[in-house]
Amino acid sequence: MKNVVVVGSQWGDEGKGKIVDWLSSEADVVIRFQGGHNAGHTLVIDGKTYKLRLLPSGIVRKNKISIIGNGVVIDPWSLIEEINEIKNKGVDINEENLLISESATLILPIHSELDSIREDNTKNPKIGTTRRGIGPAYEDKVGRRSIRVIDLLSEQNLDAKLSTLLEHHNFLRKGMGKEEYSKDKLKEDLLKIAPKILKYSKPIWKKIEEFKKNNKKILFEGAQGILLDVDHGTYPFVTSSNTVASSAATGSGCGINTINYILGITKAYTTRVGEGPFPTELKNNVGEKLGERGKEFGTVTSRKRRCGWFDGVLVRQTIKTSGINGIALTKLDVLDQFDEIKVCVEYDLDGKKIDYLPTLSDHQFEVKPVYKTFKGWNSSTCGIKKFSDLPKNAQNYINFIQDFVEAKVSTISTSPERNDTILIKNPFKD
Repeated sequence: MKNVVVVGSQWGDEGKGKIVDWLSSEADVVIRFQGGHNAGHTLVIDGKTYKLRLLPSGIVRKNKISIIGNGVVIDPWSLIEEINEIKNKGVDINEENLLISESATLILPIHSELDSIREDNTKNPKIGTTRRGIGPAYEDKVGRRSIRVIDLLSEQNLDAKLSTLLEHHNFLRKGMGKEEYSKDKLKEDLLKIAPKILKYSKPIWKKIEEFKKNNKKILFEGAQGILLDVDHGTYPFVTSSNTVASSAATGSGCGINTINYILGITKAYTTRVGEGPFPTELKNNVGEKLGERGKEFGTVTSRKRRCGWFDGVLVRQTIKTSGINGIALTKLDVLDQFDEIKVCVEYDLDGKKIDYLPTLSDHQFEVKPVYKTFKGWNSSTCGIKKFSDLPKNAQNYINFIQDFVEAKVSTISTSPERNDTILIKNPFKD
């Protein structure tokens, strides 16, 4: 049996939620291994829409176990709100089908406030964060002062940990001209919500070992795309965690040998939210049309996404840095009404042709895309379930992409609906 990691091969918003939900029919366990409630996944099932932020996409399926791993940063109030929202849609969530790592870091109100203070500071370059405290929470984790799920178990322990945390934050706040943060109110709020979180808490590494011994199939779910990886993305315009596939092991508590197949979710064009370089961005009517047809607005923030042609150079690069075995091509139907479609096959940097995204941020902004142009198909692909039934020009486009990025297309999504999917290779079986 295979265990599969699903990651986004671009800047996120590739349609991971639908693919993970679709693949979870094969899996027994779905694990979210990084990110926070800034990354949303939208699922459309039998006409009903589910918008998930922290909950793994497998939660909407019966008889599946969903896990929030130690690599995730958790806003406890947002999580409970999300659980209640999904319960109100008829989904059963309990201590048997939802497990949370004891060592996951908590996002506190002080983190989101610090996030906003930094974004609003005109002296700092705008990163385009969602202001939800993700970055500051990861900073505290790395700084060994974070509050973790297990810390909610003891009031005495929590009090001591909060003192350490606030000593750091109040020093920062004083330097920014802000009032000190009250420990008593924060502790009171955390102790109040503690029982609602702790009832799901487990030593996840131990549970994963049990699943492996019982031959359970595990699906690891990433939140943001690889180009937002803090090491391998368009730094500093990135998220605060590692989004590459190897972080699935670190962020859940299992050995790297647990992973058997890596599936890269890849949008048939390119989008990005927030600030940062975007070589193929289209600031014209074509970009607007892509955004309108693709309904390119953030699940969590409703922010309008920037749109552009497919960047083959970037996807080929993320396939190498994340070890992707195959790609799931999503939103093909968005391209149905274009006379011509372009793919970036290299960059021009000051007259020099290069076949990768340079590391220097200034160069990332300066590179110009060099395109290969394809004829559009001007017919609907929506709902098609066989590759051979796709228009010939669509087949040509897909075949070129998989050859160029050096990874086979294993799945093609032709609408937001769960069953509108062309399966070429089953990651769990083939």
